[in-house]
Amino acid sequence: MGIGIPNVHDAWAWYRKNLSMDVPVFEEAATAALMLPYTGGAPHDRHAILALNMQGGGGFEIWQYTSRTPVGPEKPARLGDYGINICKIKSPSVKLAFANFDKTYLVSKQIEKTPNGQLHFFIKDPYGNMFQIVESNDWFSQRGDDTGGVYGAIIGVSDIEKSKEFYKTILGYDTVIWEDEGSFNDLSILNGGRNNFKRAILTHSETRKGSFSPLLGSSQIELVQNIDHPGEQIYKDRFWGDLGFIHLCYDIIGMKALQEECEAAGHPFTVDSANSFDMGEAAGHFSYIEDPDGTLIEFVETHKIPILKKIGWYLDLRKRNALKPLPKWMIKSMALNRKKD
Repeated sequence: MGIGIPNVHDAWAWYRKNLSMDVPVFEEAATAALMLPYTGGAPHDRHAILALNMQGGGGFEIWQYTSRTPVGPEKPARLGDYGINICKIKSPSVKLAFANFDKTYLVSKQIEKTPNGQLHFFIKDPYGNMFQIVESNDWFSQRGDDTGGVYGAIIGVSDIEKSKEFYKTILGYDTVIWEDEGSFNDLSILNGGRNNFKRAILTHSETRKGSFSPLLGSSQIELVQNIDHPGEQIYKDRFWGDLGFIHLCYDIIGMKALQEECEAAGHPFTVDSANSFDMGEAAGHFSYIEDPDGTLIEFVETHKIPILKKIGWYLDLRKRNALKPLPKWMIKSMALNRKKD
Protein backbone atom coordinates (compact mmCIF):
# COMPACT_ATOMS: atom_id res chain seq x y z
CA MET A 1 0.00 0.00 0.00
CA GLY A 2 1.41 3.37 -1.04
CA ILE A 3 0.75 6.09 1.54
CA GLY A 4 1.44 9.77 0.93
CA ILE A 5 2.35 11.52 4.16
CA PRO A 6 3.92 14.86 5.25
CA ASN A 7 6.93 13.42 7.12
CA VAL A 8 8.30 10.02 6.14
CA HIS A 9 10.31 9.35 9.30
CA ASP A 10 7.61 10.44 11.75
CA ALA A 11 5.10 8.29 9.87
CA TRP A 12 7.34 5.24 9.86
CA ALA A 13 7.93 5.61 13.60
CA TRP A 14 4.13 5.57 14.12
CA TYR A 15 3.65 2.55 11.84
CA ARG A 16 6.44 0.70 13.65
CA LYS A 17 4.95 1.36 17.07
CA ASN A 18 1.30 0.77 16.24
CA LEU A 19 1.32 -1.72 13.32
CA SER A 20 4.74 -3.40 13.70
CA MET A 21 5.83 -2.32 10.21
CA ASP A 22 9.46 -2.38 11.31
CA VAL A 23 11.50 -4.23 8.66
CA PRO A 24 12.78 -1.89 5.90
CA VAL A 25 13.20 -3.20 2.36
CA PHE A 26 14.53 0.07 0.98
CA GLU A 27 14.86 3.73 1.90
CA GLU A 28 15.73 6.25 -0.77
CA ALA A 29 15.59 9.96 -1.54
CA ALA A 30 15.39 10.59 -5.29
CA THR A 31 13.40 12.22 -8.08
CA ALA A 32 10.16 10.63 -9.27
CA ALA A 33 10.74 11.24 -12.96
CA LEU A 34 8.42 8.68 -14.54
CA MET A 35 5.06 9.53 -12.92
CA LEU A 36 4.52 12.64 -15.04
CA PRO A 37 0.88 11.83 -15.95
CA TYR A 38 0.08 12.06 -12.23
CA THR A 39 2.51 14.77 -11.04
CA GLY A 40 1.44 17.73 -13.15
CA GLY A 41 3.75 16.85 -16.02
CA ALA A 42 6.90 17.61 -14.03
CA PRO A 43 9.29 15.43 -12.01
CA HIS A 44 9.35 15.90 -8.25
CA ASP A 45 11.71 14.91 -5.47
CA ARG A 46 10.57 12.45 -2.86
CA HIS A 47 11.72 10.31 0.05
CA ALA A 48 10.29 6.79 0.31
CA ILE A 49 10.56 3.85 2.69
CA LEU A 50 9.18 0.38 2.00
CA ALA A 51 8.51 -1.44 5.29
CA LEU A 52 7.19 -4.90 6.16
CA ASN A 53 5.60 -6.69 9.09
CA MET A 54 7.32 -10.09 9.15
CA GLN A 55 4.30 -11.94 10.55
CA GLY A 56 2.91 -11.73 7.03
CA GLY A 57 0.94 -9.54 4.66
CA GLY A 58 1.77 -6.73 2.29
CA GLY A 59 4.01 -3.76 3.08
CA PHE A 60 3.74 0.01 3.28
CA GLU A 61 5.47 2.29 0.79
CA ILE A 62 5.66 5.41 2.95
CA TRP A 63 6.06 8.32 0.54
CA GLN A 64 6.83 12.02 1.06
CA TYR A 65 7.28 14.84 -1.43
CA THR A 66 10.42 16.86 -0.67
CA SER A 67 10.30 19.31 -3.60
CA ARG A 68 6.77 20.49 -2.80
CA THR A 69 4.35 20.47 0.12
CA PRO A 70 1.99 17.49 -0.19
CA VAL A 71 -1.65 18.48 -0.50
CA GLY A 72 -4.56 17.02 1.44
CA PRO A 73 -8.14 16.68 0.17
CA GLU A 74 -10.39 19.74 0.39
CA LYS A 75 -12.83 17.74 2.52
CA PRO A 76 -12.77 14.32 4.20
CA ALA A 77 -13.57 11.45 1.85
CA ARG A 78 -17.02 9.93 2.13
CA LEU A 79 -17.23 6.14 2.10
CA GLY A 80 -17.66 5.14 -1.53
CA ASP A 81 -15.69 8.06 -2.98
CA TYR A 82 -13.61 6.80 -5.89
CA GLY A 83 -10.23 5.48 -4.81
CA ILE A 84 -8.72 3.60 -1.89
CA ASN A 85 -10.92 4.44 1.08
CA ILE A 86 -9.41 2.13 3.71
CA CYS A 87 -6.37 -0.13 4.03
CA LYS A 88 -7.08 -3.59 5.46
CA ILE A 89 -4.59 -4.85 8.07
CA LYS A 90 -4.80 -8.46 9.24
CA SER A 91 -4.69 -9.52 12.87
CA PRO A 92 -4.28 -12.88 14.62
CA SER A 93 -6.52 -11.63 17.45
CA VAL A 94 -8.82 -8.67 16.79
CA LYS A 95 -9.94 -8.71 20.43
CA LEU A 96 -6.38 -8.29 21.70
CA ALA A 97 -5.56 -5.71 19.03
CA PHE A 98 -8.62 -3.66 20.00
CA ALA A 99 -7.87 -3.89 23.72
CA ASN A 100 -4.21 -2.89 23.27
CA PHE A 101 -4.51 -0.23 20.58
CA ASP A 102 -3.76 3.38 21.49
CA LYS A 103 -7.24 4.78 22.21
CA THR A 104 -6.24 8.12 20.66
CA TYR A 105 -6.45 6.53 17.22
CA LEU A 106 -9.46 4.24 17.61
CA VAL A 107 -12.39 5.12 15.35
CA SER A 108 -14.62 2.18 16.31
CA LYS A 109 -16.19 2.21 19.76
CA GLN A 110 -16.43 -1.58 19.76
CA ILE A 111 -15.46 -4.63 17.72
CA GLU A 112 -17.82 -5.28 14.82
CA LYS A 113 -18.42 -8.19 12.45
CA THR A 114 -18.27 -7.96 8.68
CA PRO A 115 -21.35 -9.40 6.91
CA ASN A 116 -19.36 -12.59 6.23
CA GLY A 117 -18.55 -12.95 9.94
CA GLN A 118 -15.01 -11.56 10.34
CA LEU A 119 -14.24 -9.55 13.47
CA HIS A 120 -12.88 -6.08 12.73
CA PHE A 121 -12.54 -2.47 13.87
CA PHE A 122 -11.37 0.83 12.39
CA ILE A 123 -8.48 3.11 13.33
CA LYS A 124 -6.95 6.31 11.94
CA ASP A 125 -3.29 7.22 11.80
CA PRO A 126 -2.14 10.76 12.78
CA TYR A 127 -2.63 11.89 9.17
CA GLY A 128 -6.27 10.83 8.84
CA ASN A 129 -5.68 7.62 6.87
CA MET A 130 -8.22 4.95 7.78
CA PHE A 131 -7.32 1.32 8.48
CA GLN A 132 -9.53 -1.72 9.10
CA ILE A 133 -8.03 -4.26 11.50
CA VAL A 134 -9.58 -7.58 10.44
CA GLU A 135 -9.10 -11.13 11.65
CA SER A 136 -7.06 -13.61 9.61
CA ASN A 137 -5.61 -17.09 10.08
CA ASP A 138 -3.10 -16.79 7.22
CA TRP A 139 0.37 -16.20 8.70
CA PHE A 140 3.98 -16.49 7.63
CA SER A 141 5.30 -16.43 11.21
CA GLN A 142 4.11 -15.62 14.72
CA ARG A 143 6.10 -13.29 16.93
CA GLY A 144 3.35 -12.06 19.24
CA ASP A 145 2.36 -8.81 17.50
CA ASP A 146 -1.31 -7.83 17.49
CA THR A 147 -1.30 -7.05 13.78
CA GLY A 148 0.30 -8.24 10.58
CA GLY A 149 0.70 -6.48 7.24
CA VAL A 150 -1.63 -5.31 4.50
CA TYR A 151 -4.58 -7.64 3.84
CA GLY A 152 -6.12 -5.63 1.00
CA ALA A 153 -8.27 -2.54 0.66
CA ILE A 154 -11.76 -1.09 0.69
CA ILE A 155 -12.15 0.72 -2.63
CA GLY A 156 -14.90 3.14 -3.63
CA VAL A 157 -16.38 2.53 -7.09
CA SER A 158 -19.07 3.95 -9.37
CA ASP A 159 -20.26 0.67 -10.89
CA ILE A 160 -19.66 -2.40 -8.74
CA GLU A 161 -20.30 -4.90 -11.54
CA LYS A 162 -17.76 -3.26 -13.83
CA SER A 163 -15.23 -3.12 -10.97
CA LYS A 164 -15.81 -6.75 -10.02
CA GLU A 165 -14.94 -7.74 -13.57
CA PHE A 166 -11.77 -5.59 -13.53
CA TYR A 167 -10.44 -7.02 -10.26
CA LYS A 168 -11.30 -10.54 -11.40
CA THR A 169 -9.78 -10.27 -14.88
CA ILE A 170 -6.67 -8.24 -14.14
CA LEU A 171 -5.82 -9.13 -10.53
CA GLY A 172 -7.34 -12.59 -10.10
CA TYR A 173 -9.95 -11.76 -7.45
CA ASP A 174 -12.29 -14.35 -8.91
CA THR A 175 -14.14 -15.39 -5.76
CA VAL A 176 -16.97 -13.35 -4.26
CA ILE A 177 -16.89 -14.14 -0.54
CA TRP A 178 -20.03 -12.11 0.06
CA GLU A 179 -22.11 -9.39 -1.61
CA ASP A 180 -25.32 -7.52 -0.90
CA GLU A 181 -27.01 -4.16 -1.05
CA GLY A 182 -28.33 -1.99 1.76
CA SER A 183 -27.22 -0.23 4.95
CA PHE A 184 -24.60 -1.98 7.09
CA ASN A 185 -24.12 -1.58 10.84
CA ASP A 186 -20.41 -2.39 10.73
CA LEU A 187 -19.78 0.65 8.49
CA SER A 188 -21.97 3.11 10.39
CA ILE A 189 -19.09 4.71 12.34
CA LEU A 190 -17.46 5.91 9.08
CA ASN A 191 -18.10 9.18 7.26
CA GLY A 192 -21.07 8.39 5.03
CA GLY A 193 -21.23 4.90 6.49
CA ARG A 194 -24.96 5.11 7.23
CA ASN A 195 -25.76 5.45 3.53
CA ASN A 196 -26.97 2.59 1.37
CA PHE A 197 -24.31 0.68 -0.52
CA LYS A 198 -23.70 -2.04 -3.02
CA ARG A 199 -20.91 -3.98 -1.33
CA ALA A 200 -18.82 -6.99 -2.32
CA ILE A 201 -15.85 -8.72 -0.67
CA LEU A 202 -13.56 -10.50 -3.13
CA THR A 203 -10.62 -12.87 -2.81
CA HIS A 204 -8.60 -15.14 -5.10
CA SER A 205 -9.21 -18.87 -5.47
CA GLU A 206 -5.63 -19.64 -6.49
CA THR A 207 -2.75 -19.49 -4.04
CA ARG A 208 -0.44 -16.66 -4.97
CA LYS A 209 2.91 -17.61 -6.54
CA GLY A 210 6.32 -15.99 -6.54
CA SER A 211 9.42 -15.48 -4.44
CA PHE A 212 7.69 -13.71 -1.54
CA SER A 213 4.25 -15.33 -1.78
CA PRO A 214 4.58 -17.11 1.62
CA LEU A 215 5.11 -13.72 3.29
CA LEU A 216 2.58 -11.72 1.31
CA GLY A 217 -0.16 -14.35 1.71
CA SER A 218 -3.79 -14.07 0.68
CA SER A 219 -5.70 -10.79 0.37
CA GLN A 220 -9.11 -9.23 -0.08
CA ILE A 221 -10.55 -6.42 -2.16
CA GLU A 222 -13.78 -4.93 -0.81
CA LEU A 223 -15.76 -2.81 -3.26
CA VAL A 224 -18.28 -0.23 -2.03
CA GLN A 225 -20.64 1.74 -4.24
CA ASN A 226 -22.54 4.50 -2.44
CA ILE A 227 -26.11 4.38 -3.74
CA ASP A 228 -27.33 7.49 -1.90
CA HIS A 229 -24.47 9.83 -2.87
CA PRO A 230 -22.55 9.46 -6.15
CA GLY A 231 -18.87 9.42 -5.28
CA GLU A 232 -16.17 11.96 -6.02
CA GLN A 233 -12.55 11.31 -6.98
CA ILE A 234 -10.46 11.25 -3.80
CA TYR A 235 -7.46 12.60 -5.75
CA LYS A 236 -9.39 15.17 -7.79
CA ASP A 237 -7.12 18.17 -8.51
CA ARG A 238 -4.25 16.58 -6.54
CA PHE A 239 -1.09 14.70 -7.44
CA TRP A 240 -0.18 11.07 -6.96
CA GLY A 241 1.97 11.16 -3.83
CA ASP A 242 -0.19 13.76 -2.11
CA LEU A 243 -1.67 12.86 1.27
CA GLY A 244 -3.63 9.61 1.43
CA PHE A 245 -3.55 6.13 -0.09
CA ILE A 246 -1.82 6.72 -3.42
CA HIS A 247 -1.81 3.25 -4.97
CA LEU A 248 -2.21 -0.46 -4.39
CA CYS A 249 0.92 -2.40 -5.39
CA TYR A 250 1.30 -6.01 -6.54
CA ASP A 251 4.42 -8.16 -6.86
CA ILE A 252 4.20 -9.72 -10.33
CA ILE A 253 6.01 -12.09 -12.69
CA GLY A 254 6.26 -11.45 -16.45
CA MET A 255 5.68 -7.75 -17.08
CA LYS A 256 5.46 -8.06 -20.87
CA ALA A 257 2.78 -10.74 -20.74
CA LEU A 258 0.88 -8.72 -18.13
CA GLN A 259 1.04 -5.63 -20.33
CA GLU A 260 -0.57 -7.57 -23.17
CA GLU A 261 -3.32 -8.87 -20.87
CA CYS A 262 -4.04 -5.38 -19.55
CA GLU A 263 -4.23 -3.92 -23.06
CA ALA A 264 -6.56 -6.71 -24.18
CA ALA A 265 -8.82 -5.95 -21.20
CA GLY A 266 -8.91 -2.25 -22.04
CA HIS A 267 -6.62 -1.09 -19.24
CA PRO A 268 -3.24 -0.25 -20.83
CA PHE A 269 -0.20 0.77 -18.82
CA THR A 270 -0.26 4.50 -18.10
CA VAL A 271 3.30 4.46 -16.68
CA ASP A 272 6.05 1.98 -17.53
CA SER A 273 9.64 2.11 -16.27
CA ALA A 274 10.47 0.07 -19.42
CA ASN A 275 13.42 -1.70 -17.84
CA SER A 276 15.03 -1.87 -14.42
CA PHE A 277 14.58 1.03 -12.01
CA ASP A 278 16.96 1.34 -9.07
CA MET A 279 15.74 2.23 -5.58
CA GLY A 280 19.22 2.14 -4.09
CA GLU A 281 18.75 -1.02 -2.04
CA ALA A 282 16.25 -2.67 -4.39
CA ALA A 283 15.61 -2.73 -8.11
CA GLY A 284 12.96 -3.93 -10.54
CA HIS A 285 10.52 -3.03 -13.32
CA PHE A 286 7.34 -1.14 -12.45
CA SER A 287 4.20 -0.06 -14.26
CA TYR A 288 0.78 1.42 -13.47
CA ILE A 289 -2.76 0.95 -14.67
CA GLU A 290 -6.04 2.52 -13.58
CA ASP A 291 -9.15 0.70 -12.43
CA PRO A 292 -12.48 1.80 -14.02
CA ASP A 293 -12.64 4.82 -11.67
CA GLY A 294 -9.01 5.88 -11.97
CA THR A 295 -7.66 4.20 -8.83
CA LEU A 296 -3.98 3.49 -9.41
CA ILE A 297 -2.69 -0.07 -9.39
CA GLU A 298 1.09 -0.55 -9.42
CA PHE A 299 2.84 -3.68 -10.67
CA VAL A 300 6.43 -4.40 -9.62
CA GLU A 301 8.58 -7.18 -11.03
CA THR A 302 11.39 -7.34 -8.49
CA HIS A 303 14.95 -7.82 -9.77
CA LYS A 304 17.08 -7.17 -6.69
CA ILE A 305 16.18 -7.09 -3.02
CA PRO A 306 18.20 -6.92 0.21
CA ILE A 307 18.06 -9.98 2.45
CA LEU A 308 20.63 -8.99 5.07
CA LYS A 309 22.01 -5.48 4.57
CA LYS A 310 24.61 -5.66 7.36
CA ILE A 311 26.70 -8.15 5.40
CA GLY A 312 25.77 -6.89 1.95
CA TRP A 313 23.56 -9.86 1.05
CA TYR A 314 21.39 -8.84 -1.89
CA LEU A 315 19.42 -11.37 -3.94
CA ASP A 316 19.16 -11.14 -7.74
CA LEU A 317 15.77 -12.70 -8.46
CA ARG A 318 16.41 -12.81 -12.21
CA LYS A 319 18.78 -15.72 -11.63
CA ARG A 320 16.17 -18.06 -10.14
CA ASN A 321 12.76 -19.58 -10.97
CA ALA A 322 10.45 -16.61 -10.43
CA LEU A 323 7.43 -18.81 -9.67
CA LYS A 324 9.17 -20.72 -6.88
CA PRO A 325 8.86 -19.29 -3.34
CA LEU A 326 12.08 -18.42 -1.58
CA PRO A 327 12.97 -20.73 1.33
CA LYS A 328 11.27 -19.55 4.51
CA TRP A 329 14.59 -19.26 6.34
CA MET A 330 15.81 -16.82 3.69
CA ILE A 331 12.72 -14.62 3.94
CA LYS A 332 12.91 -14.74 7.74
CA SER A 333 16.51 -13.49 7.50
CA MET A 334 15.11 -10.13 6.41
CA ALA A 335 13.90 -9.67 10.00
CA LEU A 336 17.53 -9.13 10.99
CA ASN A 337 17.22 -5.73 9.27
CA ARG A 338 14.49 -4.74 11.78
CA LYS A 339 14.47 -1.12 12.92
CA LYS A 340 14.36 -1.06 16.72
CA ASP A 341 13.10 1.94 18.69
